Amino acid sequence: MFGDQHALGVDQLKETAAKLGVDADQFNECLDSGKYYDAIQADIRDGVVAGVQGTPAMFINGRFLSGAQPYENIAAIVDEELGANK
Repeated sequence: MFGDQHALGVDQLKETAAKLGVDADQFNECLDSGKYYDAIQADIRDGVVAGVQGTPAMFINGRFLSGAQPYENIAAIVDEELGANK
């Protein structure tokens, strides 16, 4: 899904879920209900405020990493943060 973010329409999401073996009735009901819409919009707003402009994005102890990162970059920050908290 990260590889083709133009294919995230409702019908495409349902098709992907079915291909993955997700319970189609349960997935479709959840998606169609909009049950989590407000929570998702709040997460998006919080991300924008924090400087997130796309995915993937992550925070490690408040340190922002944008885009796909190699393991070494993530491990280095985790190690630095663990060392800083000793």
